[in-house]
Amino acid sequence: VQLQASGGGLVQAGGSLRLSCAASGRTFSIYYMGWYRQAPGKEREFVAQIRWNGGSTDYRDSVKGRFTISRDNAKNTVALQMNSLKPEDTAVYYCALDLNGSGYNVWGQGTLVTVSS
Repeated sequence: VQLQASGGGLVQAGGSLRLSCAASGRTFSIYYMGWYRQAPGKEREFVAQIRWNGGSTDYRDSVKGRFTISRDNAKNTVALQMNSLKPEDTAVYYCALDLNGSGYNVWGQGTLVTVSS
């Protein structure tokens, strides 16, 4: 399975961006798809995830109410709509895939989001 992320860029604080991630290959056993991010000098952190069957979602506290994760099962894509962006959201965002509930073990290449103040 491979993941291809897109949609990063430069935006002013308060603006919006939409990230997308497409999964290809043997996608029939997707359990969760999610987004992580890594800011310069910091460890990678969880942002949001969506369960492939049922669509339940989880978010880190700092993005609740601002970010929305969604999926398109037919197209094997997941999106992250990011609104009211803050400079502290600046990071490389990675989409990730959990096959069979065994944890995130497939990662996309990362897309840079830069929020200017």
